[in-house]
Amino acid sequence: MSKKSVKLAQPESIDDIPADTTKKSKIKPPKNSIQNKRKKRIIIAVVIILILCAIGGTVTALYFLVWNKPKEEAPQEEPVPEPEAPKIYSKLTGLEIASEEENSMPLYCMQIPNGADGPRPQTGLNEAGVVFEAIAEAGITRFAAVFQNPQSKTLGPIRSLRLYYLDWDTPFDCAIVHAGGSAEAVAAASSGAYHDLSESAVYMWRDYNSYWAPNNLMTSPELLAKFARDDGYNSANPQTFPRLTPKEAEEKVESARSAANPESTDSEQTNCASGGDTNCITPAPVPLVTDIAVNFGSVPTFNTVYKYDADSNTYKRSYASGEEHLVYDCSGSEKSEPSPKQDCGIAKQIAPSAIAVMMVDERLDSDNYHHIIQTIGTGVAYVFQNGTVTKGTWKKTAKNAQIIFSDEQGNIISFTPGQLWISAIPNYGGSVKY
Repeated sequence: MSKKSVKLAQPESIDDIPADTTKKSKIKPPKNSIQNKRKKRIIIAVVIILILCAIGGTVTALYFLVWNKPKEEAPQEEPVPEPEAPKIYSKLTGLEIASEEENSMPLYCMQIPNGADGPRPQTGLNEAGVVFEAIAEAGITRFAAVFQNPQSKTLGPIRSLRLYYLDWDTPFDCAIVHAGGSAEAVAAASSGAYHDLSESAVYMWRDYNSYWAPNNLMTSPELLAKFARDDGYNSANPQTFPRLTPKEAEEKVESARSAANPESTDSEQTNCASGGDTNCITPAPVPLVTDIAVNFGSVPTFNTVYKYDADSNTYKRSYASGEEHLVYDCSGSEKSEPSPKQDCGIAKQIAPSAIAVMMVDERLDSDNYHHIIQTIGTGVAYVFQNGTVTKGTWKKTAKNAQIIFSDEQGNIISFTPGQLWISAIPNYGGSVKY
């Protein structure tokens, strides 16, 4: 068999060469396709990262909010305020004091002159808790001033004692401070029944710079305390006048002012004012008592007038002549024995918080100069305080018993805190006007 030669056709170019049929063809994808895939991977990665971040943030937040939540503190109970300590008031004045011990401190009942011969202005008289005023001689009034724990470094002047002043002093269990006196009074004071301090160079001195004799005998709280120690007078058990508390006094003042200026929005009052209710009665205003004249008798030099000061709830005291009753206060002086006119500043007007006027039987003694005054018994009384007046009675049953002031219904009168001024004026010749 003859071999025939077969001539293969030659490819015209290399591109015409057929691919290897024994191997898979490796065809490279286009570049754009590769880039798209990479972008997808990046986007997926970014999304995954964002999701993971979001999950991580949520977990973190939950951790802080839940697992790591700060422990709530147990609610703290409001501290219970300590109960306020009860206030303590002076039995003598009704004013607030630091401790109950002050109520048992020694008291001093001092005779203080009021003549026109040099004792004015007195010194320290504004510190007396109670002041009795009565005629001592020839129509001239004198004071029995009751002190407890005074601060003015000078007190006085000091003058002579009368038996009726001693009767008023006795219930206070006080030391009797005087410069001699009537024979009966001196005998009673020195009998041993009293802590008797008559004129003494040890416990008193004469001030020749501010006063002249015999109205220049002075003492001080320091010297009075020395006398009390030397005399064994360590504590007092006084019978005092009943006092309102400061709050009760404020209520009395408000009540008095409301009565003086009745302004009510109450429906009944409004209906009454409009004539809607013919059975109602509109209360008439009760005027405040602002001007008081206390007359001791035929010597007008010693008659006094009081002007109510609503701002301080006190009564500014003057003489009938119009001269203000002035006093020195030496509590701020640095000297141990200051002379008031040089060392104690300007004298100021005295202004008690309450005034009680007792109408008493009174007559001249056998010498036609000194007076004899009723102390044991009863009589008409007028009490001025908080801008009002109460007419009633006074009653004293014994030398050792305190005076009781009552209203016309028999109710015992309590006095507003501060200085109480008690004037004893004669039934015949004396008068009270307001």
